[in-house]
Amino acid sequence: MTPRDAIRNAAAALEARGVPDSLYDAAQLLSFLTGKNALLLRLDTDTELTEETLAAFHDLCARRAQREPLQYILGSVSFLAHEFHADARALIPRPETELLAERVIALVTDGSLRSVLDLCCGTGCIGISIALACPDCVVTLSDLSHDALSLAQENAAALGASVQFLEGDLFTPTGAAAYDLIVSNPPYIPSEDCLSLQAEVLREPHMALEGGRDGLDFYRRIAQDAPAHLHRGGHLLVECGDGEAQSISALFAQAGFDIVGIYEDFQSLPRIVHAQLPHSIERFDADHAGKVSMDL
Repeated sequence: MTPRDAIRNAAAALEARGVPDSLYDAAQLLSFLTGKNALLLRLDTDTELTEETLAAFHDLCARRAQREPLQYILGSVSFLAHEFHADARALIPRPETELLAERVIALVTDGSLRSVLDLCCGTGCIGISIALACPDCVVTLSDLSHDALSLAQENAAALGASVQFLEGDLFTPTGAAAYDLIVSNPPYIPSEDCLSLQAEVLREPHMALEGGRDGLDFYRRIAQDAPAHLHRGGHLLVECGDGEAQSISALFAQAGFDIVGIYEDFQSLPRIVHAQLPHSIERFDADHAGKVSMDL
């Protein structure tokens, strides 16, 4: 059987099982096995695949038919031109998150920001990409999941990134440390929505997805605790879910942050909230029914 026929047959079988982008996935799986370009394989009507290759291809397609994510089967995902190992220990990096990392890198490269904390780091794609682009910046990655952190450590070693790691719940392992910038892609899917996620997404770690009843639980905690872990004038950038940006901006503003901007993703959906801690923050003091100025 030729590569073109094998891919077409596999794509038809995958499509019958509800797999999205079945032709693309089938070609990627055969490319993974053969080491040949996926597009060229889709056009190849001359080469005869060996029985061993066809059997291995069938096994991979069977995994995909069970809705195992393509990235987990391939074992890697591209993020800002770097290959990150991907498996069931952590959430699969999305293209939208590249936009978040790019904004942080643009801020850090001017040299005035020297320390970054990547909260809920998962695979480490954000923090490691920042460290690779800005080697003079001290980058710390933190996650509650020991499994995710072990994957991030493997990615840092493979890519030669000099970063630090902390294990624990949000700011708990940071102690009294403060940073110039905090970036986070926390769990933000509302609990009820988690019940109807795409089959592939349901194969990813649940703790990296669910953000509480309204999806904002982690942002409330970040808004409350981030000021104590940022230097004066420090930046806070977060990724958020569809329809959440305005609520998150309000939470950050109530915590004393200035809202620098809300930025859209590739589908023109508000996806990134950028806030900054001013040198002097006025906060409402409920006990005294007035405002107090605090230097951080």
